Amino acid sequence: MRVKKFIGFFLITAITLTSCNSPYTVGKKRGYFAIDFPDKQYQTFDQPGYPYTFEYPVYAQVKKDSTFFQDRAEDWWINVEFPRFAGRIHISYKPIDNRNKFDSLVEDGYRMAYRQHINMATGIKDSVFSTPAGMEGIYFDLGGNTATANQFFVTDSTQHFLRGALYFDATPNADSLGVVNNFLKKDLLHLIQTLRWRETGNKK
Repeated sequence: MRVKKFIGFFLITAITLTSCNSPYTVGKKRGYFAIDFPDKQYQTFDQPGYPYTFEYPVYAQVKKDSTFFQDRAEDWWINVEFPRFAGRIHISYKPIDNRNKFDSLVEDGYRMAYRQHINMATGIKDSVFSTPAGMEGIYFDLGGNTATANQFFVTDSTQHFLRGALYFDATPNADSLGVVNNFLKKDLLHLIQTLRWRETGNKK
């Protein structure tokens, strides 16, 4: 799998970047209100014209993305929004072709995880995973008060490349967001495990 040969290179880069972090101390944690979470139930996102399908919670809404930071949103960029928790899973997809080279897409996936969050993260773990559908990818678990504590990308290395990240519309605070983050992380992992490609939607 071509994804695995990049791990060594980016691991060295990650160690170099994270070595600049300063030690920190943890004070006494404040108390936060208890949250009543809904039951885990899922539905399928299977829109015509999209090159992927997946399952997402019934308490979430899928909306087409228009902009994301400084990038222009592509045709298949969407947000799985959780209005009750002020959170969203941002999903960006690009076909692997002459314009979007596989190597560049993998590098971008690492860059989004490390360079944009290295100053706030107390630690970043990346791990290789595989899905029931035979796809492989990298999952990033970020510690500290980062804008996103969970990111990933998944690919077949020849046609499809999809990246996802769980964000909250709130000031990053690992303590106050921890319980909600853990709850929605399960939905993010479920999305990954149920992801499938639809060849008919992949425009070249």
